[in-house]
Amino acid sequence: MRLSRDQIVSYRVRVNGLDRRAALDDAALSAATHVGVQDSMPRAAVLSLHARLDGVSAEVLDDARLEQVWGPRFSAFVVAAGDRAPFTLGRMPRRGAGRDRAIRMAQELRTFLDGRTMTYAEAGNEMGVNPNALRYGTTTGTIVIRWEGSGRPTVTSVDAPAVDEEDARLELARRFLHVFGPATVDDFSQWAGVKPAEARITFDALATEVVTVETPIGDALVLAIDEAAIAAPPAPIEGVRLLPSGDALYLLWGTQRGLFVGDEVRRNELWTSRVWPGALLLDGEFAGTWSRRGTNVAVDPWRSLTPAEQSAVDAEITNLPLP
Repeated sequence: MRLSRDQIVSYRVRVNGLDRRAALDDAALSAATHVGVQDSMPRAAVLSLHARLDGVSAEVLDDARLEQVWGPRFSAFVVAAGDRAPFTLGRMPRRGAGRDRAIRMAQELRTFLDGRTMTYAEAGNEMGVNPNALRYGTTTGTIVIRWEGSGRPTVTSVDAPAVDEEDARLELARRFLHVFGPATVDDFSQWAGVKPAEARITFDALATEVVTVETPIGDALVLAIDEAAIAAPPAPIEGVRLLPSGDALYLLWGTQRGLFVGDEVRRNELWTSRVWPGALLLDGEFAGTWSRRGTNVAVDPWRSLTPAEQSAVDAEITNLPLP
């Protein structure tokens, strides 16, 4: 099957829940966190959830249905409370020094905390290790964090999910392909932060669940159950979203970026070599960048906006769930 650029972009926007905001219920929250919500920048997860769901407040991370972990690439992620396994165990190395280090670090942290919660900086310093090294233990599934968007994240040791490691790896790959497909093994390796050889083993195990498709940037894989949805004619998408740095829609590398933004100059403005700015999504296409300092928001569109578009952008700014 051959897919056009417009089919892929339309599918990605829709599968990300960015074609329309859904009511904040269990099903919608599960869908919005299906591939995790990166939270590496202050309030990023809150703003990503707001872009997808109605009624999201600045305190949404207090919701018992959510928890935070060090997920893909050891970045802070918000996931559904029952979905910790794919984002943690699903990245556990199958063998070698990385696996041994993860198990050792998690065990040492559990022993040290002894039921307590404290900042990871305090824990690491008192344990005599670099605090950032504590992140390696997350692939055991026994560490949850809490970050309010300022200060240092706190760490807590919890019981490991009752999920087989291999099942967790397969589930992470399925979730990735559902939201980021069509995609390649290398795309998954880079997004998840796992070695290419590990990613290949996981994708080989999914061979009966995926199909190969042709895209403008080369052959890639999609889940067989998603084939019809991806192949559907692009549907018109209307509306404005202000996506935070690291939002799943543009958490992309390499040629995937060119699929969404063909102009190299604009592409480099969105995916900078430093911290990425936020993205202005207008009617399903990237149309500029934005940034904020406190509650002051500045939008830099890539073209002149119509009065109606400017009003929609202004309304979106006003409704951002900022404290």
